[in-house]
Amino acid sequence: VQLVESGGGLVQPGGSLRLSCAASGFTFSSYVMSWYRQAPGKERELVAATHKAGVSPNYADSVKGRFTISRDNAKNTVYLQMNSLKPEDTAVYYCNAYIVLGDHGMDYWGKGTLVTVSS
Repeated sequence: VQLVESGGGLVQPGGSLRLSCAASGFTFSSYVMSWYRQAPGKERELVAATHKAGVSPNYADSVKGRFTISRDNAKNTVYLQMNSLKPEDTAVYYCNAYIVLGDHGMDYWGKGTLVTVSS
């Protein structure tokens, strides 16, 4: 199983970035795909999650209206479009795949990509 994030970097406040997470080794379409982030000195937090077809994605209040999560099941890839970036969005962004199997959950994590919002 592999989750490989890309697209991070340095951007000025108000700018945009698009993160990608390429998945392999599992049935991508069956998993909830999410983006988490962890800022220095803070706990990891959920940013956005996309579920199976027909279920609306959910977002952290801090990114609603600015970030958009999407998935391409044919490419086994999940994206995070980030607009109107703020310095407080600076963090390592992680891709997560989650599925419930019977009475327990199983998830996988990528290694993360760093997003720095600074002038």
